[in-house]
Amino acid sequence: MGRTRVFLLARCLPLLLSVLALPTRAETPDAALAGLIADARAEAATPGACAQPNVDRLVRIFCENRLRAGVREYYPLFGAREGQTRSGYDVDVARALAGRLGVEPVFTRVNAATRIPLLGEDRIDVVLATMGHNTQRDGQVRFIRPHYYQSETILVGPRALTVKDWPDIASRTICVTIGSGSNAQIVSHNARLMLFDEAGVLPDRLKDETCALAAQDDSFFAFYFTEPDFERRFERKFGFAQVPWGMAVARSAGTDRLARALDLASQIFHRDGVFLDIARKNRIGTGFLERQQAVWQRPTCNTDAGSRDPACVLPAFNADLQPTPFAGRVVAFEDWVEARTGIDLALPMFKTVPAWSLFKAGIANSLILVVGALAATLVFALVLGAAQSAGSPLLRWPARSLTVVLQSSPVVLTLVIAAAVAQAIFAYSSAVAIGAAAVALGLMNGSNAGQAIAEAMHTLRSEAGTRGAAAHGLFGHAISRSATQIVSFLINAAKGTPIASFIGAPELLSALTDITSFASGRATTYSMLLVFYIAVVAIVVWLCGRLRDWLERRQAS
Repeated sequence: MGRTRVFLLARCLPLLLSVLALPTRAETPDAALAGLIADARAEAATPGACAQPNVDRLVRIFCENRLRAGVREYYPLFGAREGQTRSGYDVDVARALAGRLGVEPVFTRVNAATRIPLLGEDRIDVVLATMGHNTQRDGQVRFIRPHYYQSETILVGPRALTVKDWPDIASRTICVTIGSGSNAQIVSHNARLMLFDEAGVLPDRLKDETCALAAQDDSFFAFYFTEPDFERRFERKFGFAQVPWGMAVARSAGTDRLARALDLASQIFHRDGVFLDIARKNRIGTGFLERQQAVWQRPTCNTDAGSRDPACVLPAFNADLQPTPFAGRVVAFEDWVEARTGIDLALPMFKTVPAWSLFKAGIANSLILVVGALAATLVFALVLGAAQSAGSPLLRWPARSLTVVLQSSPVVLTLVIAAAVAQAIFAYSSAVAIGAAAVALGLMNGSNAGQAIAEAMHTLRSEAGTRGAAAHGLFGHAISRSATQIVSFLINAAKGTPIASFIGAPELLSALTDITSFASGRATTYSMLLVFYIAVVAIVVWLCGRLRDWLERRQAS
């Protein structure tokens, strides 16, 4: 009898264990989502619940009967708008999520720079805006798992341009969007960035040759490569940084249940092919979604705990930048300032090695440029002043004509021409750009100062009753007499140096622009730029004041 019992137990034990291992109804994502929705709807129906401050985000969605989704409007195939009609993969996913919750979708336009701030300001409930899930953003928003798409960043440029790998992009102008996580990697290879708020302008900037290359997700350029003219002129150069895309909600109190509901809905959409059907409808690549459907149809992932299982979900792209040795103290200082003043201070240039390197190089290059511009202004002032006051018309009239041309030309145009001439003579480099900028600023301001010297010479000659070579020693007196004008144009040259970033000179404005392309804190960053240039110009004013005093004493003696 005992042997019979043991035999039966041995036969039944595997069956019993398999039954216990099967997910119950409460363990399926469908049941878990239904329970969440039912509980939140019940709370929303409770009298007075919707009027409570800081109401739970999921409950509020049912109170208002709407899901506020942040989507793009200029990202073909994913988020586009014509009049009041929205289309694209992200838009249709938002509609499917709202339908699953039983509410209406309400759309708000976002871009790479605004999608996270709008979440923090509680102007939207969820972002579906081609946002890559990387480790840097994990501290800013709560990403929904599983991810709903994946892409990689590609560099696109003219077919005639030879670019095969990172060494080929050094010193080239690359159009990017503000807030793109891949910008830090591009900057680290010495490229020059031109920033735009919307990805939709990048193809046009390629076509009009504003930029040599453009960097954006391969999913973005997929649409443009369907256009025969674009495909004929441009090609994909190389790709990098495969990143999973994530919907995201705010990291604030009251968003946990909404995030959980979206997690479960995403599991179901992958498992049942909802994401896949929406992708096919919008004519985008489906390889990633097909692989994900297979994952979420596995019994081990098809549970209410699947979105927390590392074997089921993809990791965030590791975009963490190497911190500086003093990053911790910087963060502590930021927190101290916010706690005592309420000011959200951000100092990204001190917290990561790439940003710190750019910041130091920007300061050094700015100081070099300021010194170069001052020296060039002084030299051109003396040369053009002497030429304009020369007795020979062969010297005087060309110098006066050049001065008139320089005085009539916009400073940006002069910079561009100087850069073009420099690049025609030398291979492009940061030093060439700085040199061209110093020469351009020196010509612009030196021509005006030179004219002041020539006018002073004319006055002195009239007073002395002398002409031409007989005016021995008058040039030094003319310089002394025009000291105020010379000083003014020296100061103007120092103040104008930030515009050199227009031609790619890597001074501080250019460096900070690169830093803010992949880090937050734009307001603080540019405020620091203002303080830096105020300090530099103040020093220049003081030095020029000493120079003016010396010249005036010299004239008096």
